[in-house]
Amino acid sequence: MNKAIIGKKLGMTQVFTADGAVIPVTVVEAGPCAVVQKKTVERDGYTAVQLGYKDVKESKLNKPELGHLKKAGVSAKDVLKEFKFENCDSFEIGSEIKCDIFADGDIVDVTGTSKGHGFSGVIKRWNSARLKETHGVGPVHREVGSLGANSDPSRVFPGKHMPGQYGNEQVTVLNLKVVKVDTAKNVLLIKGAIPGAKNSIVYIREAVKK
Repeated sequence: MNKAIIGKKLGMTQVFTADGAVIPVTVVEAGPCAVVQKKTVERDGYTAVQLGYKDVKESKLNKPELGHLKKAGVSAKDVLKEFKFENCDSFEIGSEIKCDIFADGDIVDVTGTSKGHGFSGVIKRWNSARLKETHGVGPVHREVGSLGANSDPSRVFPGKHMPGQYGNEQVTVLNLKVVKVDTAKNVLLIKGAIPGAKNSIVYIREAVKK
């Protein structure tokens, strides 16, 4: 991986190509990110680069976090994230990474936290069908239904689709296309939808499975 950045999802819109085709895009404020730390094999056992994103008041951080950032000569940052670049030596601590590391037409993977839906039933969570609404079925028509035979195996198999927590988990969408890079506004227009609500943090990297 040679390219990666931290950003914020701003919302969705659409752009038009020269021949009039409509492309739905997600607008992402990508960076600027500061290089906070470089991990090395000698000291840490692996190589990586830690990036910081989004300025925040110093009062929002504790002393170890502030000391870590001041050592790198970087202002207080809200989000820190490591990326395993192929050539970590090309990054200098304290330098900035902006959206111009990407170009129009690049293929990227986007990681974010999906919208949380709380405790949800099987219809919303797993797209199950409703039960019959006639012939004595009920009074609940949105319940799970049969969970299995009672004599054999006399248990519910692991992995059975049941009600429970839905959403609010890390999701990665692979092989999305960068439609446009706006360096003036520090914005990427990425084709299609990406996980997360508006103003949520996302991580954009060069696609690993093109």
